[in-house]
This record gives sequence, structure tokens and C-alpha cells, in this order.
Amino acid sequence: MMKRFLMVVVSLGVAACATAAPIETAKVDPDAVQVMVIGSFHMGNPGQDVANAEIESMLTEVRQAEIAAVAEALAAFNPTVVAVERITDAPDYVDPKYQAFTPEMLTQNADERYQIAYRLANMQGVARVYGIDEQPSDDEPDYFPFGELMAHAEETGQAEALQGQIGDIQNLMADFSATQKDNSVADLLLMFNSGGELSSPEFYYRTFFYDRGETQPGAELQAYWFMRNAKIFSKLVQVTKPGDRVVIVYGAGHKFWLDHFAKQTPGYMLVDPAPYLEKAAVK
Repeated sequence: MMKRFLMVVVSLGVAACATAAPIETAKVDPDAVQVMVIGSFHMGNPGQDVANAEIESMLTEVRQAEIAAVAEALAAFNPTVVAVERITDAPDYVDPKYQAFTPEMLTQNADERYQIAYRLANMQGVARVYGIDEQPSDDEPDYFPFGELMAHAEETGQAEALQGQIGDIQNLMADFSATQKDNSVADLLLMFNSGGELSSPEFYYRTFFYDRGETQPGAELQAYWFMRNAKIFSKLVQVTKPGDRVVIVYGAGHKFWLDHFAKQTPGYMLVDPAPYLEKAAVK
């Protein structure tokens, strides 16, 4: 199974937020599908990335209150659909984990899908919760062929340069881990959703420099990563309809391309989550 790179996602208020004031937005086509992508750190510490942050417990009373504030702020967007990073069955892509969700699980499971996505859906009475993730079948190539890139770098005398690039990301994750004690969950999420280093696709673009002639593992890694995200968004297109308001909760490494597809796909429009997260941070 593929390693995911910068999807460093940290992951009780479940009462309806009927009085939440909407964020000021420009007028939009009422038939457009509005898509808000929340790029998250992995709150449950799954350790599946090339560089991982050490995330403190999201189940403490303080963190639960902070996450509740995030959900309350996102509720002002009035979502009709919530989508998460989970493999589900075609063609409906309904998330069976949400079907079994109860609010009591928020004190037991730190995963961001529960803490942000399911909490928000439950709060707003959203019945349409989908798992839209994409992974290769057994006979398909890895969508993140990082091992091939590392082997090529070793063979061509570039291993030290690649390890240095990995080290840069590991240092970035270590810095993020160290900031937790001084920041709320909304503040931490803003670091991944405000166009800064933590949401930059630079790592992927830098892999071009390792290619030699027709041996191009850097280009192939980027192409497969693009394809995975394109297939993820394709699934979203299949389950949405005109006028939907979608909140996607996904590993932060996916945000760049999911934002791109929401912005460029006809009939869809991208909604910036930062104003909502800022409201939660102030609260």
C-alpha cells in the first residue's frame, strides 16, 4: 500500500448550531456545487506518512472544546454533503462508519474523520456522508511510488540530496508538533489551510530534479499523485448535485489538488475555509 506524504492530519458539542452567523461571501451561482476542503493533520497519529508529526491527544476536555468550536464555525457554511478520506463501495460511496456513528464516539476516537467530519454532519443533520478515497487495486501501480524514486536517487548518486529534502519536511513536522501547546485546534488547522509551507506542493515539484533521461520516477510520482486526487474528486462529482454545499475533510497533502479541481471543474466552486477557522480560533 502506498505511503502518503504530507497528509499530516491532527486529528462535545453535538447540538445543532441553528443560530450560527454565516460568513460574508460574494454572491454565487445557486446551482454551483460549493466545495470547502479542510486539509487536516492526522489527529489519531496513524504514522503512515514519510514525515509524521507527533500529535497530542485530541480527546482531552480542552481539545474537545476547541474541536467543537471548529465544527460550530463550519456549521455556518450550512453543508449538505460531507466527504472523507475513506474507501467505500461504488457506486454510492456511502460511508458505513458514519452510519454507525454516535456522539459518544467523539470521546473515544481521535481520528479527524470522527472529530471534524462526523461531528459536523451530526450537528447539522447531514445524512449524505461519503467516503471518496482512492487506492490502487492489487494489479495497479502504487499511486505514490516513493520507493522507486529513492532507489533511483541511490543509483544515480542523488540519495543525499533526496534525504536532505525529506529532512526538510521532517523538520517542518517537528516544528509543527512543537507549536501545539501554544495553539488551538483551529489555529493548527489554519496552518494547513492558509497557503503556507504546510500546504505547499513544493516537495512534489522538486522531484523533477532527480529524473535522468527517460528514467523519470519524479515525474511518474507526480503523475500518479495527480491521478489519485483526480479520482477522488471524480467520486465527489458522482455523488453531488447542483446547489450542494460540500465539506471535504482530508489529509492536508491532498488539499492543493482538491482545491484545484474544485476551482477548475465547471459547475463547481471553491470556498476558502480560512474565514471559518479564524472565527473558531477567536472563539
